[in-house]
Amino acid sequence: MDQASEVREKIDIVSLISEYLPLKKMGRNFTTVCPFHQENSPSFVVSPERQIWHCFGCGKGGDAFTFLMDYENLEFIEALRILAKKAGITLKMTGDSFSASKKEAIYSLNNLAAEYYNFVLTKHPVGKKALEYLINRRGLSEKLIKTFNIGFSPNGGEDLSKYLMNKKKFSLSSLLEAGLIFQKGSRAVDFFRGRIMFPLIDHRGNIVGFSGRNISENDFGPKYINTRDTLVYHKGSMFFGLHAAKDEIKKENFSIIMEGEFDVISSYKEGIKNVVALKGTALTENQALLLSRFAPKAALCLDQDSAGIEAMKRSIPVLEKRGLAITVIIPDGKDPDEAIRKDPSKFKKAIRNDIEIYDFLISKLVSENKIDTASGKKAITDEMLPLINVIQNEIVKEHYLKKLSESINTSYDSLQRQLDKKEEEKKENVIQKNQKVGRKEMLEEYLLSLIIQAGSPNEMLTKAKDILIEYKFEIPSIGKIFSELLLIFGKNKNFDLKHLSSNLTSELIPAFDKCFLTPLPKFENASIYEEEVIKVSKDLRIIHLKERIKEIGKSIKDKNEEEIESLREEIGTITAQIASS
Repeated sequence: MDQASEVREKIDIVSLISEYLPLKKMGRNFTTVCPFHQENSPSFVVSPERQIWHCFGCGKGGDAFTFLMDYENLEFIEALRILAKKAGITLKMTGDSFSASKKEAIYSLNNLAAEYYNFVLTKHPVGKKALEYLINRRGLSEKLIKTFNIGFSPNGGEDLSKYLMNKKKFSLSSLLEAGLIFQKGSRAVDFFRGRIMFPLIDHRGNIVGFSGRNISENDFGPKYINTRDTLVYHKGSMFFGLHAAKDEIKKENFSIIMEGEFDVISSYKEGIKNVVALKGTALTENQALLLSRFAPKAALCLDQDSAGIEAMKRSIPVLEKRGLAITVIIPDGKDPDEAIRKDPSKFKKAIRNDIEIYDFLISKLVSENKIDTASGKKAITDEMLPLINVIQNEIVKEHYLKKLSESINTSYDSLQRQLDKKEEEKKENVIQKNQKVGRKEMLEEYLLSLIIQAGSPNEMLTKAKDILIEYKFEIPSIGKIFSELLLIFGKNKNFDLKHLSSNLTSELIPAFDKCFLTPLPKFENASIYEEEVIKVSKDLRIIHLKERIKEIGKSIKDKNEEEIESLREEIGTITAQIASS
């Protein structure tokens, strides 16, 4: 048995997923709301029997490894290490499969780079100007600098690359993969030069990249630059400060989202520690998912300029999709950092007096537009109705629709009709999507679900086989599984389907798992269950026979009289078979 199989055998998937999601017992399986797409009714099913999971909403599924990889955005090797530790198994680091992990190499490089940058800032004359800026202009203490591991990148252009390649013996390709350098001809040039350096740490404690800030507002180039996307860093998948904030977010039961590193650090300095900063101009679904793991509420504390307001609006559907309550904190100043340094107590009061985001936006739009004009009302509703329409809770949605109607002196019914139009468009799209899946395909999946979930699968398979003579499956994977089951039970009538995965090819396992986990109606007894198998099999046979009649009808005009007569006889036989069914 290989190491992965050994770990898989030791890990209980129900216990693992329960660490991340609240599971509810439902018959032989467990269910919960899927973390990979937005839904109101649980469609995420976990089987303790087969140690698998499947979501009937988005189609994702697999075992303990795939869950951890999808949920935590990990590679297989990383998931293996985490699960091995949970299982109490020591992995044998032989060969290149573990030791040569590119991600691990990048983490090591980033750790060394962070140490180097911090040393330059705090111990080297080159970092003196930057240190004075942080202490004198930004009010940071040595303790805060240490807490966030802040550093400084020299302006030479090759200082870091020479240190890592000459002294630490890392290769040029490794530095390139980590995003720490770029090539200019034959030269290895440091990516960050002359900037204050903020290590970007993921929620698991790994340094995945850096954010570099100009020392002076007058310096050439953008104020901030971030590590380019690498194997371990993706701008839209993390926050600055989450590693330090996650426990406090859990404690306070909400997160505060800010724009910049100094916003977070200034907050932290004043004891406000449930704060994170965006990395990028817009909140992403991955970031919202991260926050939803730690608390049910997110408070937006962004700059109060037009860009900040637009960022708030763009955040609403993303946060709503994850079921997060959304509020707004209004700082007294152009940005949170300035407001905190100006009057910390006033800023803390603003946090306590946070405003529901829809209240804030309605009030702001009403103040900016003439509500006694048609154009003013249109401008407000064009902005607000799409935002109200994404609210997940129907009671909350109704509340804000009423508030909007009162604020602009427009009937509730007219606003509701506008929303209804949008809903009708959504329904049409869903209908069109569902129409792509025909009745035949649905019955095939249902029949296989009935067979493999039966108390005696072999018996149900035999009954279906005897009816489905010459039947051709519309879904190739279902047909292949059906044939494979016939072969297996032909050799061993007592075969346990829990072990079927070893007999199926990898491309067939997802289809089998889906059918194995599909919720079935409750049948009063075994005979009614059997009748359902027979009924579904007959329905499929009738569909097959009708399709055969259509095929014959299309080809009959191209035949001679003798062939036509033969085809007519075949149609008669098929018609009789349909009638008998």
